[in-house]
Amino acid sequence: MELSTLFPSSPNPLALQLEEEEDEYVLVDDLPSELETTLRYLSIIIYSIAFLLGTIGNGLVIWIAGFRMKKTVNTVWFSHLAIADFIFTFFLPLSIAYTALGFDWPFGTLLCKLNSTVAFLNLFASVFLLTIISADRCVSVVRPVWAQNYRTTRLASAITMAIWLVAFCLCSPYLAFRDTIQDNETNVTHCYNNYAFSTDFDDLEVVALRSMRHQVMISVRFLFGFLLPFGLILVFYSLMALKLRRSHLSWSSRPFKVMATVVVAFFICWFPYHILSVLEVVMHHWDNKTLKSAVLIGSPLATSLAFFNSCLNPFLYVFLGRDFKESLRRSILLAFESAFSEEHGKNTSSQEKSRSISDQSSQCT
Repeated sequence: MELSTLFPSSPNPLALQLEEEEDEYVLVDDLPSELETTLRYLSIIIYSIAFLLGTIGNGLVIWIAGFRMKKTVNTVWFSHLAIADFIFTFFLPLSIAYTALGFDWPFGTLLCKLNSTVAFLNLFASVFLLTIISADRCVSVVRPVWAQNYRTTRLASAITMAIWLVAFCLCSPYLAFRDTIQDNETNVTHCYNNYAFSTDFDDLEVVALRSMRHQVMISVRFLFGFLLPFGLILVFYSLMALKLRRSHLSWSSRPFKVMATVVVAFFICWFPYHILSVLEVVMHHWDNKTLKSAVLIGSPLATSLAFFNSCLNPFLYVFLGRDFKESLRRSILLAFESAFSEEHGKNTSSQEKSRSISDQSSQCT
């Protein structure tokens, strides 16, 4: 395989974007240049919005949940979820610049490695945190006495540290595989996955090794970043539904709604990305032009949707923490406390909640 096949003299923006996020090579005919340009600019716009809203919104969540509110198990979960999203959105300008420059990477090999590693660190850390949040809610409903005795902030902090460690282990291969290469014909540098640690694209053994490692990476990402967590979350929510039904209780608690909405939003945003990742593997074993075109067109859209998820949560906390109009009238601190608050029974009055905010505010000033 010639290098020009990987990086054609007139670069296909969609193919290169797919390569950046998904694969080390794409063998498809060029799509219409107007469509390529449109999707490239659309990606830049969405990345930019995610960067602005994500850094500000998640930074605000970290400040309020970490420093302005009383430390609870819920604030531990959501502050770490915000940290994962903040780190990812902080690195987004690199992807914005790379896309805007026509997929010419000017930042060096180290940042090429870090940029992809941070993206998948966010994926694994976020989905693991959402799984633990769902498990925590399930235990609180199914085993309330145990939760009251053992559900502590110290245990929550220890679990989050373990989550970060596992997430880093799963994304660390990108520190090794991610690499840069220069196309001498166009003088453009590309950031890509060098799964074989070789630029020899003609040797059959190297090609086979590259393909095998690529399939393993996508399989691990799909299994641990989507399928298993999604399955566990379904189990946890099914157990909760069964318990609530038997006890004739309702799902109306506000913290539960916030958590459930955050989980649903995450999987809706990441589902197309993972499906296209699997289809991309199929694409290399099944010569179907329609499938290849669908993967090429869908990948930048799915990637943009996945990236956009990193800026959604702060808005969900605010607008679901209270009634929409009330959230606009009241302070942001009150809205976040409502989203993260622990449940103390259905008869807690709004006067007691307001007093809690006043007490916390006075302690912080």
